[in-house]
Amino acid sequence: MRLRAREVAEGVFAGAHRSARRGTGVEFGGFRPYVPGDDLRWLDRRSLLRHDRLVVRQFETETDRAISLLVDATASMAFRSAGARGAKLAFVSVVAAALARVALASGDPVGLSFIGGDRHNGPVARAGGREQFERIVGALEAVWPGGDADVDRDMVKRAVQWVSRATRRGAIVIMLSDLIDLPPHSQDRVAELASSGRACAVVQALDPAEAEFPYRGTVRLRALEGKAVVETDGDVTRSRYLAALSALTGVWQNALMARGGRLLRVTTADDPVRVVRGIVEALAHSSMLAKRP
Repeated sequence: MRLRAREVAEGVFAGAHRSARRGTGVEFGGFRPYVPGDDLRWLDRRSLLRHDRLVVRQFETETDRAISLLVDATASMAFRSAGARGAKLAFVSVVAAALARVALASGDPVGLSFIGGDRHNGPVARAGGREQFERIVGALEAVWPGGDADVDRDMVKRAVQWVSRATRRGAIVIMLSDLIDLPPHSQDRVAELASSGRACAVVQALDPAEAEFPYRGTVRLRALEGKAVVETDGDVTRSRYLAALSALTGVWQNALMARGGRLLRVTTADDPVRVVRGIVEALAHSSMLAKRP
């Protein structure tokens, strides 16, 4: 994953100007706590001497460009159809790691948290620097798909609360999920992250078989969450399935757009470089819209 993420990030850099942000705005806008990776030039030495704590001076044209990655690691993310490159969780993990590398190279701190998942050590607090990329990759490699919304209805609520506490105005939130079998009203909880000056993008990552439903004749389907088993005719069911999937995507899109967020739909067959570029472009557009009066 480490090598693949670097490869994807380099592909993104090849199509864009690669440079770290330098300098600040011209109008003083207050202080905020120091975060590892911040430019040491803007440390306030007087606060250190008076209060024995590190704070950073901010300016009105500077925004907190911290990146918060929210990765769905529930059981449904383990799905992989015949001929697919890999499971959905493996695909979004590479995309998340590549996004982290791009952000860290630009001088922006990055944090990571999960929805569901087994065998991981919890969220990775936001930080900058080269070591943070290794922490994020390590967490993504350690997580295994697990978790069922029918059993744990608060999994999305807990993840969103953690992200909300860890981000401030100007931060960027990127959720990577199949959006399948999540608890009711999850779209509203996630859309709330797009408020308070945050930019928010949700990437719906599906297996090609989920996006197209290519099954013909009698087919037996088993849910990875909820354990439901359905035997049906693929040709008869296809239109109703695709309509239900489109309706689900529409519910998420409407909830996000109402608060200035964005929804992108991809499959695990897509080129990760193009996926990451699409996310970056969507967030840049969202940021411009947020600045309009």
